[in-house]
Amino acid sequence: MMTAQTPKQDIKNDFRFSGGSFLNYPGPKQHKLTPAPKGKKPFYISHYGRHGSRNITKPEVFQNLLQIMAQAEEQKALTPLGIDVMKRIMMIEADAHERMGELTAIGARQHMDIMRRMVERFPEVFNGKVTITARSTTSIRSILSMCNAMAQLKAMRPNLVINQDASLRDMHHLFHIDTVLTARSLSEENKAYYDAFCQKYPTADRLITSLFSDTAFISKHVNKERIVGNLFQLASDLQDTDISNKLTLYDIFTEEELYLNWKKKNTEWYLGWSFCPTNGGKMPYSQRFLLSNIIERADSCIQLAHPGANLRYGHDTALLPLICLLGVNGYDLNTTDLEQLERRGWVDYHMIPMAGNLQIVFYRKNPADKDVLIKVLLNENEATLPLQTDVAPYYHWNDFRNYYLQRINNYKE
Repeated sequence: MMTAQTPKQDIKNDFRFSGGSFLNYPGPKQHKLTPAPKGKKPFYISHYGRHGSRNITKPEVFQNLLQIMAQAEEQKALTPLGIDVMKRIMMIEADAHERMGELTAIGARQHMDIMRRMVERFPEVFNGKVTITARSTTSIRSILSMCNAMAQLKAMRPNLVINQDASLRDMHHLFHIDTVLTARSLSEENKAYYDAFCQKYPTADRLITSLFSDTAFISKHVNKERIVGNLFQLASDLQDTDISNKLTLYDIFTEEELYLNWKKKNTEWYLGWSFCPTNGGKMPYSQRFLLSNIIERADSCIQLAHPGANLRYGHDTALLPLICLLGVNGYDLNTTDLEQLERRGWVDYHMIPMAGNLQIVFYRKNPADKDVLIKVLLNENEATLPLQTDVAPYYHWNDFRNYYLQRINNYKE
C-alpha cells in the first residue's frame, strides 16, 4: 500500500487530514506517470468519482449542538470558550442554511481540475468527435459534480459529443444498496466490536470541560460522545466550505484528540464497508453491479475505433467498497485486529477524500491490437491490483476481466 508516512504524521503536518473522508481533495502526488509499453497508446477511460466537497448533510448536527449550548448559556454553564464556539457554530449554520449536503464552490473546482488533468494526461482519448458518456446518481451534489466536469471538458474539447444523464434507471449500478449485506454490517456484534475499540481511545472529557463550566449540568444534560462527534464532524467539514477562510474549530481539539477521532472514524469505515470478518466479510460485493457495468461497458467499447470514455459520478459508500472489491493497493485487507489498519496502510483519506476517484485507462497499439492493457489510478496516482503482470504498473485487460468476473460469479454461487 502507498503510505509515505503515518496518519499521525500527516495530521501533525496538516490537521485537515484528520477529516478522513471530509478531506478537501489533495490532487495527485504522482505528477509523472509510468510511460506505456512501446507502441501502446491510451484510447478509452472508465471512471467512478465521488462528488466533490459539500456542506454537512445532517441538520441535526447543528441542532444538537446549538440546543444544548443555548440551554447551558441560559444556566450560566458555558465557559468563555464555550460561548465563543457557540457563536462560531451559528455562523457555520447560517452559511450552510438551506444548502445541507449540497456541492460547494470548492467541490465544483475539484471536478473541473480532475477533468482538466485527465485530458492533459490522456489527450488521445479525447481527440476528434468522440462520444463521452457521463452518468450521475440522482443526488444534486453528484449531478453538479458531473456538470462541472463536463463544462470543463467541453471548454477544452469543443468537438466532443457529451451524453450526460442522471436517472433512477442507473442507480442499480451507480449506487446499489444491498440490504442483506448492510444488515450484516449493522449487526449488534459489529457495533459492539466498534464500541469496544472506541472505549480504548477516549476523546471527550477534556474538550467537554473546556466548553461547559458546570459539572452538574454536564452529568445531567450533556451526551459527551455525541457532542464531541458533532464538533469533530463540523471541524472536519469546514475545509470543504468557503467559510473556512474565516474560522476554524481545530483550535478546540488537541493534536492527539484530532488523531484519535480520525482513528475511530477510519475504523468505522473499515468495519462498515471492507472485507472485515465481523461485518460478514462480504460487504464490498455490494458493488458487484458497478464492477459488472465497468467490465461490460469496456468490453463493448474495446470493439470501437474511438470509444471515448465512460464517466460515473456517485458517492463514497460506493467508491470505498469498489476499491476493496478490486483489492486496489491492498485495500481488500481482511483482519479482526483493528490496530493493524494503520500499520497496513488502510487509511480512509487515501481512498475517499471529497472528489475521490478511480480511473481505469485502456491502452493498445491500434483497434486491431487484441492485447489491451490497463492502468488503474486511485485519486490520480498509479495503483496496484492483486493480479500477476509482466508490465507493471500496467495489467492485461483479459487477466483483469477473467479475475474479477470469476470473483463476482463466485459470490453469486
